[in-house]
Amino acid sequence: MKKQKKVTLACQECFRKNYSVNKSNEIRLEIKKFCKFCNAQTLHKEEK
Repeated sequence: MKKQKKVTLACQECFRKNYSVNKSNEIRLEIKKFCKFCNAQTLHKEEK
């Protein structure tokens, strides 16, 4: 069983860290989510 790692997702428009999620694979996450600061649905990428 792989151990899940907690990562943060940052908006690519304003670069604020809005979400934290658990993931079990090594692929970098890219998800379209709602950013409350931009007030729009934008691409969020995994931060280091």
